[in-house]
Amino acid sequence: MENYQNKISWWSKIYRGLSAAFPFVLLSAVAVIILANFNLTPATPASLAKLPTTAPPELNPFALINLEAKAAIVFDALENKIIYSLNGEEQLPLASLTKIMTAVVAREILPDYATVTIDRDSVKKEGDSGLRAGEKWRARDLLDFTLLVSSNDGAASLAAAAGLVFAGAGQNTEGTITDAVAREKDFVGKMNERAQALGLVQTYFLNETGLDLQSQVSGSYGSARDVATLLTYAATKYPTLFEATRQPVFKVSPLDGKSRVAKNTNEAALKIPGLIASKTGYTDLAGGNLAVLMDVGLGHPVAIVVLGSSEQGRFADVEKLASTTISFLNN
Repeated sequence: MENYQNKISWWSKIYRGLSAAFPFVLLSAVAVIILANFNLTPATPASLAKLPTTAPPELNPFALINLEAKAAIVFDALENKIIYSLNGEEQLPLASLTKIMTAVVAREILPDYATVTIDRDSVKKEGDSGLRAGEKWRARDLLDFTLLVSSNDGAASLAAAAGLVFAGAGQNTEGTITDAVAREKDFVGKMNERAQALGLVQTYFLNETGLDLQSQVSGSYGSARDVATLLTYAATKYPTLFEATRQPVFKVSPLDGKSRVAKNTNEAALKIPGLIASKTGYTDLAGGNLAVLMDVGLGHPVAIVVLGSSEQGRFADVEKLASTTISFLNN
């Protein structure tokens, strides 16, 4: 009996030992099987070259864009932050982007119903937009026309009319208190005052049109960031001011003449989704400029500005930035 019990005790010890070792044996077997299926050939320089050294960084979609412009900016007006900037603070000629400020100051001074007479000095400006000396326009209609076709005659007439108000003629813009040149100079002074008030640190105006004054002197200077700020302010302060610039064509008419169809100088007007406002600019010194304000969602305005592009390149530049912005904000 004692021998039988000793045998049982001996087998119990062996069983307990095997039970304790089983997990280790099982894991070892699994490891052998796994290692047997791996290629343990030593790495060579050629094989290492095929392996990724580091995980690729998250791509910035704007980094893939090629622009002709010297400077550009994408400004999220809702979040008050810059999404993209290429030399956004660089001071460059503005050309007819100047007329954004011209429209703002004229709108501040002249009520929509004020009558503006096109004067002879104004129609002498470079570029014939079809205005005729002596024509009478409602201020609102002349603003639409001026912004849409980038009329130098219209900008000068608005400046001269507003100058009469400075001179004490009230809203009777047909007076002759001062000559047109002096009135326009006063108007440009108001434009510069407004630029300072808005904190446009790189911006100043020498005329109300943006036309080059000399071969090396532009009619105005500013940065892409300043223009984005100005356009956002103007469209927010006066929501209908740029209404005409959303369309490829717009019908306008003087008070004493036939209506005419004016063509938008922004050839990309229909290609910018949610377009709120736009303004073009082009001179020999400035090259091609374009500023737009677009709605990328319900009440989500974004300003895009390019400066120093080419005459046609400005449209392609803004289209690229617009599509990339929409994709960026929707992801």
